[in-house]
Amino acid sequence: MYIITQAQLAAWLEDIAQDQTLVAPRIVDGLLLYRPVEHSAEIEWEFTRPVLSVKESFFPPTERLMTIEVKGQEVQLNETLPDQKQTLFGVRPCDARGVRLLDALFLDQEPADPYYARRRANTIVIGQACNEQGPNCFCTSVGGAPDEAGDMDIMLYVDKDGYLLEAVTEKGRTLLPSTGWEETQKTYSRQDATAQFPLPDKDSWPGRFTDTYWEMISERCISCRACAYVCPTCRCFIVRDEVLTSNKYERIRCWDSCTGENYRRTGGGHRPRAEKHERLRNRFFCKFHYYPEQYNLSDTAACTGCGRCIEVCPVGVDIVEVLTDLGRLP
Repeated sequence: MYIITQAQLAAWLEDIAQDQTLVAPRIVDGLLLYRPVEHSAEIEWEFTRPVLSVKESFFPPTERLMTIEVKGQEVQLNETLPDQKQTLFGVRPCDARGVRLLDALFLDQEPADPYYARRRANTIVIGQACNEQGPNCFCTSVGGAPDEAGDMDIMLYVDKDGYLLEAVTEKGRTLLPSTGWEETQKTYSRQDATAQFPLPDKDSWPGRFTDTYWEMISERCISCRACAYVCPTCRCFIVRDEVLTSNKYERIRCWDSCTGENYRRTGGGHRPRAEKHERLRNRFFCKFHYYPEQYNLSDTAACTGCGRCIEVCPVGVDIVEVLTDLGRLP
């Protein structure tokens, strides 16, 4: 542990920003977002959590995978693998946990996704513990905690003298300055991580598949997909080719969502989940049954409890309400 002042923290981040891309909480057009900053003065120091998670820094909403160029009888493919180094500052535990859950798909499977893997390897995550939970946060119910450091490279805790800083990984230690910081024997007292509410039993999900509850709750849903786009762990995507010139094209990957009406529509027009309740049901089953089972995450859910989907839903589909209802159903 080190103990550092606000001024020392700002100076350190200033140095980082001169050497690589620094992403931090920043106000953009009235919204708090994780965005690149050039100077520490741009950082929003007092915040709960940004509107969007840091998922974008590893899995962008739209990214070019390659260009395709036709030269006579030859077709040339040029991959556009990311190579810039970046440091993410002020990452909340729920968002760092979301990245770990994405690792299960993009990094831990063979073959690993090369675009995601490059960004992951070139990124250092500096987390900051939450002093308080927001009104829609429920991280402790899904196995997280407001001060969980396990998914960070470096962790900061607000202290009366400034910040307590903990180097969690070797990668994080490489970013620390060689001199000028005071080591301390001071320790951080962990916050209470008691679950706000119990999750439905994990073995009960298959039996809920044909429940009429999904038709009832989906009456509100308008398939806008906003919940997926603010979610730290949603990872569905679509790949398409776009024309650049008469002989050059680009292949891009874009976020998609299982709640969209045309998700996984086949060439003949068939939609495997044509009804709205089937799509909404799939979203919850994916979070709490399919994904944990498929990627051996039996001890956790593919949800971080950040509550963003609650805040963004225009019709009040509340994940806490759904999980609570399912826990009560016979």
